[in-house]
Amino acid sequence: MTTRAAKRTFDIFFSSMVILFGLPVFLMVMAITKLTSKGPVFYRQERIGRNGSPFEILKFRSMIVESEVNGPQLTSDNDPRITPWGNFMRKTHLDEIPQFWNVLSGDMSVVGPRPERAHFIQQIVAKAPAYTQLLTLRPGITSIGQLNFGYAETVEEMVQRMFLDLKYLTQVNLLTDLKIIGETVMTMVNKKGK
Repeated sequence: MTTRAAKRTFDIFFSSMVILFGLPVFLMVMAITKLTSKGPVFYRQERIGRNGSPFEILKFRSMIVESEVNGPQLTSDNDPRITPWGNFMRKTHLDEIPQFWNVLSGDMSVVGPRPERAHFIQQIVAKAPAYTQLLTLRPGITSIGQLNFGYAETVEEMVQRMFLDLKYLTQVNLLTDLKIIGETVMTMVNKKGK
């Protein structure tokens, strides 16, 4: 079995287990999201995936409705658009649980470069053309860049995080993925997300 096939098989198995056994948590987060702020439970947004193909990412809504009426914006610390419950979800990465459906559908992987929007990819590539190398992989729910850098507040920070994710291209294997998943779980438990 090739590395790519093994990675996809693992993705299907792991995401299926998370969805199955995490259903109580999934339902609880849905309920709290609905009760704590007005608007839909889920947030959908177009991102760019493998080979530049667009797909719709699914997350629990952590911001107020119509948070980008003035166009695409990056999130910052103490962003007033983030709801109190949304802030907790972001620190624990609970807002990203629905992305396991994206993994099952084949748009994403459990581990891989963070999927970005076309609006920001154009700006990143203008500063660092090497970003296009990341588009050879399925984007991931978690990554080396997400673990060691977190959310980027500027395009310059997105470029810095990109260099971390480029390292993953040289070590794509299940052992690396398991290590990244383990470290991500610890980040969730310790609420060190950003």
